[in-house]
Amino acid sequence: MAEQFGATSTTDDVLTGVDLRGKRILVTGVSAGLGVETARSLALRGASVTGAARDLEKATQAIADARREAAAAGGSIDLISLDLANLESVRACADQLLAKGQAFDVIIANAGVMATPFGKTADGFETQFGTNHLGHFVFVNRLASSISAGGRVVVLASSGHRFANVDLDDPGFEHMPYDPFVAYGRAKTANILFAVAFDKRHRARGVRATAVHPGGIHTELGRHMDEGQMTALLERINSQLSSEGKEPFQFKTVAQGAATSVWAAVVASADEVGGRYCENCHVSEVVGDDVVITPVSEGVRRYALDEANAAALWRKSEEMVGESF
Repeated sequence: MAEQFGATSTTDDVLTGVDLRGKRILVTGVSAGLGVETARSLALRGASVTGAARDLEKATQAIADARREAAAAGGSIDLISLDLANLESVRACADQLLAKGQAFDVIIANAGVMATPFGKTADGFETQFGTNHLGHFVFVNRLASSISAGGRVVVLASSGHRFANVDLDDPGFEHMPYDPFVAYGRAKTANILFAVAFDKRHRARGVRATAVHPGGIHTELGRHMDEGQMTALLERINSQLSSEGKEPFQFKTVAQGAATSVWAAVVASADEVGGRYCENCHVSEVVGDDVVITPVSEGVRRYALDEANAAALWRKSEEMVGESF
């Protein structure tokens, strides 16, 4: 019987006994937190990891220890410049990787921003939708031909998708007041829908895609939330949990947070996770869009897995970026 993993499993737990020598894996966002741990844990099992980051100097410092560990184990971590908030950078990075003519076994779309003040990317898109979704939409699609048959795409989503479905009529908040968490919810729902649509388009050649929620973790992702906002959010969550007779919320460690990413990438079976949403190292159950659940409960909203919704988002994304895939 296969070993069962859960919320407290770490990357090292999940990858025990896994040999990734000969595998090439691309991870975005390797300058901090989950990206660094994801790259470290995979390279430590022998994988050749390409880490993409906007700030290469910061990323070089962040992965220094991981690089030394990987080298001793026969793995490696190389870096490449990628700014997901600038499609010129996205296309240049993808072109540079394609020019090398090397296939990837796994792409992990890990980078992202959360609850930012209102702003726009270099191409004029709302910051969170443009960075978290559209940047990865163009990047992964441009690299699709380089993914080996039997390969996999893992897209980092979040339970924050429950804050909002995508709004394809007003993705830039031009007709409604901007709310940072609504914007985050739209972007994270888009991440899940992208995985659903990409999986449907590429499964015939054995390439599968899945979306994962890492859990609540103290990382740089929360840098736009002040202490008061975080305290209020935790109080609200714990009040809900208490009313249900549950224990107070506890943050995951970074190694626990990255565990679902690597589990979905190289441990779980393709048919198990393809086109699905995963958390705590297993596939999540679908919960109705009107069901009241706490922010830390498990479950994925039905709208985030809806194939018609995913297809509509794909068309809208192509329209917005001016490129068809």
